[in-house]
Amino acid sequence: MTLYDISPELRRETEVWPGDTPLERQILLDCSRGDSVTLSTLRATVHLGAHADAFSHVTASGPSIGHHPIELHLGPCEVIHVPIGNAASIRPEHLNRHTRAPRILLHTGSFDPSRPYSSDFASLSKDLIDHLAASGVRLVGVDTPSIDPFDSKTLDAHHACITHNVAILEGLVLDHVPVGLYELIALPLRLMDFDASPVRAILRPLPPATIESEERT
Repeated sequence: MTLYDISPELRRETEVWPGDTPLERQILLDCSRGDSVTLSTLRATVHLGAHADAFSHVTASGPSIGHHPIELHLGPCEVIHVPIGNAASIRPEHLNRHTRAPRILLHTGSFDPSRPYSSDFASLSKDLIDHLAASGVRLVGVDTPSIDPFDSKTLDAHHACITHNVAILEGLVLDHVPVGLYELIALPLRLMDFDASPVRAILRPLPPATIESEERT
């Protein structure tokens, strides 16, 4: 079976949003020191690496990630390459055609998680979210730290997703994934009252018939 892991590796050196909590591992017990088990404590932002945003991330009235419908994060999706360039906003006309799945992952190539943090990544316009939602899209994912521009205060794309009940995945790695149809598996942890959750995002190729089956249901 062909599988594509679209989650970045997570290390202590992994860059996080400026001002957020970096990954830290505290070793309490260690087999290499003669302990019977190795036991670690993890401390980090919940917006670490590939992650799912909860609606509570941008509005106090939104549900936390522990209350988010997990079925949105599992099922047919389409990977689309949008080489729009850095600091640009993706609009409906940049897709060039109708989407073929209820989950869309956009490969912009504008952010590299293995390099020093860069704030000029591509983002999504509110018009694009409106367009995707009208086309039946239930989840949108990006290979950048946010669907909104780095310096945005209004977070229009996030709020558009809330309006249309479209799930959000950020921080994906899509450079090695050919465009096409896949099954997405990217389940958030059941973190009650949290504003996001890291995910281990996986893709496997799917025939078009599978997409049509979900649309009918």
